[in-house]
Amino acid sequence: MAHQPFASAPHVVGKSPTAENGIPAEESLCPVVSHTWVNSEYKHLVVEASPKALEVKPGQFFNLLCPSPDEGELWLRRPQSVYRIDHEHGRIEFLYKCVGRGTYGLATLERGQALNMVGPLGVGFSMHPAWKHIVVLGRGVGLATMAPISQLAAERGVGVTAILSARSPEFVMAQDLFANVGHVISVLDTDGTSAVENVEAILGSLIAQRRADAFFTCGSNRLFQLMKRLGREQGIPGQIAMEQVMACGLGPCYVCVRTFEVNGKKELRRVCIEGPVFDLQEAVGW
Repeated sequence: MAHQPFASAPHVVGKSPTAENGIPAEESLCPVVSHTWVNSEYKHLVVEASPKALEVKPGQFFNLLCPSPDEGELWLRRPQSVYRIDHEHGRIEFLYKCVGRGTYGLATLERGQALNMVGPLGVGFSMHPAWKHIVVLGRGVGLATMAPISQLAAERGVGVTAILSARSPEFVMAQDLFANVGHVISVLDTDGTSAVENVEAILGSLIAQRRADAFFTCGSNRLFQLMKRLGREQGIPGQIAMEQVMACGLGPCYVCVRTFEVNGKKELRRVCIEGPVFDLQEAVGW
């Protein structure tokens, strides 16, 4: 008996017909529009995207097939959250840190080559209609994850205060993007402003001014714990995008399982399929 293919061929952007409706994710080959260094550690990647990929929601991610940076093979894809969704030009952008073989391999992609990616994957952020002002707090690669939800909030007329935490001014990325959608506060390790006590004072002031209807965070465990505590004490809802090593990105492998606390009980959840966005009060940390 002849074997039937398990999956369809990748969607080739600009060549394949539009994917049928109802399919939540797809594999697609996306031409690289630009790929530049932002600083000594981070790169900004822009690709042409398929209609299905452009349906990605803030907080969701794609599993990227990275070229090998050396003679060895790369067996697993690398998950990357979306930095910007450009519907007008049909593009998706990623802002990522080069930290290992996968991301250093990804960094070798040049303009005109194709990025193979699977997605959109996971559960994204949600916005309540009653919220008038949100606070986003990101550090490192978490800054990229905070960008799309900030853009969505601005499109809906919701005020945004973006607290951008970094080691030094060089690593405070995307300031222009956040400035276009709200108010930016940079906190740094070099001058001590990123200390938990100072960030707590900033959040306390925003709460007092009624400019904190909800919290969103990614990228720092200590600042996440601060937001969680203040959210619990002040009755402010929040969401966190979890960063986690993944294998399949689709759920079956259970590599990305983390512990959460729900109604006083510990339970295990897969970051890739039941997240990566979770309720701030249910997340334990990493």
